[in-house]
Amino acid sequence: MASGSVVCCHSSQDFDEHKDSKKLVVVDFTASWCGPCRVIAPFVADWAERLEDVKFLKVDVDELTDVAEEWQVEAMPTFVLLREGKQVDRVVGARKEELLLKIAQHRSARNRSSATYG
Repeated sequence: MASGSVVCCHSSQDFDEHKDSKKLVVVDFTASWCGPCRVIAPFVADWAERLEDVKFLKVDVDELTDVAEEWQVEAMPTFVLLREGKQVDRVVGARKEELLLKIAQHRSARNRSSATYG
């Protein structure tokens, strides 16, 4: 996996391998036919390059229907924020500002936690 890039998951094994990271994980549930997904994709790619302490995954809901169902994705794009495989937040829609705010909140929560335990 290249550091600072969006990881495209092409199997449930790919997804499972990456979702349990100690880093904050942002999963972009997308579809090739989804217009809003294409609009927000360049921003997600930029954040993936700049935010090295966050892992970004992309899941095509038509390719990995089982993963989309497991995470109850009903609209695209849906962004699920995970910490150690557990959902900590979710943003439905191409809501760039809201997503960036939630990423910042969960990154800072991790940093406060790390500072506390040294």
